[in-house]
Formats: sequence, structure tokens, C-alpha cells
Amino acid sequence: MMTRTFWRAAGITILALAAGATALAQRGGFRQPMSYSDNVPYDGRFVFVRMSYPTLGLGGRNSFYPPWSHDYPDGERHFMQILTAVTNLSGHVDGSSIMSFDDPEVFKNPVIYLCEPGYWSISDAQVVALRSYLQKGGFLIVDDFPSVAWSNFEEQMRRVFPQGSWLDMNELPAHPIFHAFYEVDANNIPTYYDLGGKPDFRAMFEDNDPTKRMYVIANYKNDLSEYWEFSETGLKPVDESNEAYKFGVNEFIYGITH
Repeated sequence: MMTRTFWRAAGITILALAAGATALAQRGGFRQPMSYSDNVPYDGRFVFVRMSYPTLGLGGRNSFYPPWSHDYPDGERHFMQILTAVTNLSGHVDGSSIMSFDDPEVFKNPVIYLCEPGYWSISDAQVVALRSYLQKGGFLIVDDFPSVAWSNFEEQMRRVFPQGSWLDMNELPAHPIFHAFYEVDANNIPTYYDLGGKPDFRAMFEDNDPTKRMYVIANYKNDLSEYWEFSETGLKPVDESNEAYKFGVNEFIYGITH
């Protein structure tokens, strides 16, 4: 009986994973086209844009999915429900978009989201496109960021801004990103990859000047979207999920308004 029950449960799990993989494949998850046929058509309302990138195989912690898809689609779906509920932002809650860095549609979106930067790679054309996007007012949020991913991420960003440097946002508590919507104390934000440690947020600014516009924020050693994805399951404490949502809202509102 126990054996039969185990294999029945395992079969359900496998079917669920296969269904998820099929859904992602239908969105182009296992290919790398310029754009995706079922992206949200541009209509002026805010859209959560997840950035894709080429990978060798599927890789990542879950072999069913490419690394850039981690927490998709529940992470953005739950986050957009919160963002539109607590702010007056008009946004799409029933759909999101997946784009590559050289997709010209990216320029219609003020904020883009990248995860698993340890696996991230970009072509020379994408380097130029990302630099232009950021200089023209775009904002990049980087999440799901274990400490081992820093060297690759820094190398890719050095191609985008060779003279760019990273500032420790924990030393800039007065910066608007901590006050864009909620009043957030960085020390209260949960640290997903550094249990017991303090949050570590790093940012790159225009002309390396923290009084100017922020180009990129890295949720280093953190994975805010993991809290978003599982917020309805009780897997994480409610207060930690709330703090992850609050700072996520601040990041997006900062990007939209700056």
C-alpha cells in the first residue's frame, strides 16, 4: 500500500512538472526568439517583464526549466496582484511578458526583471541594447541572486558599463528606493540566501553618483520572488513575505517614477 501510494504521489508530481514545462515551452522557454507570441500587447498599462537569456541546456536548480524562468509565473502573478491592489498603478494582473535584451519592445517598459544572474550571458548586440535602455530611463531589477553568482553578473555588467561601480545600498538608508512607497528598513528585509545575515543590496548609478538615477539594483544574496511565489502557501512566515513584497513594490515604483 505504501509503495502504491508513493508512486501515485510521485506520478502526480511528475505530471505537474511536465505540465509546467509544457506551458513554458509554449511560451518559448526552451527557445531563444526575439519575442514571444503571447506577450501582453502594449496598451500603456504596466506589464511585468521577465528577461530571458541563452543558456547551455536547461541548467539551474530545476532541470525542467531554464534559470531565467525561476518562480515563473506565480512570482510575477502574485506580485502584480499586490502592486495593483496597494497602489493606484494600472497594470496587467492576468498576464506578463518574456523578452530578450535585444527585443525592441523592451523600450516600451520602464522596468525589467532578471533572475539567476549566475547563468546570465548577453551578446554584443544585447550589451549595446541594454546600455541604451538604461541610459534612456529604463531600470533593471536583478533577483534570485546567490553569492556565487556575483562574479558572472559583474563581468556581464562590466561589458555594459566598463566604468560602472557598485554601491552598497545598506549604507544609503535615505535613498528614495527605501521610501518610494513604503518606509522600508533594509535590515528588516529577509535574507533568502544568507540565513541569519543582513540583507545586501547593491546598485549602479548614472555616473556612479548616488544622487543621480539608479540604473540597476541587485537583490544580492536574496530571492524576493521566492517569497512572492509561495506567499499563498504558508511556506514562508507572513512577516517575511510582507517585507519582501514591500521592498519589491518600492523597487518597481522607484523604477516607474524615475
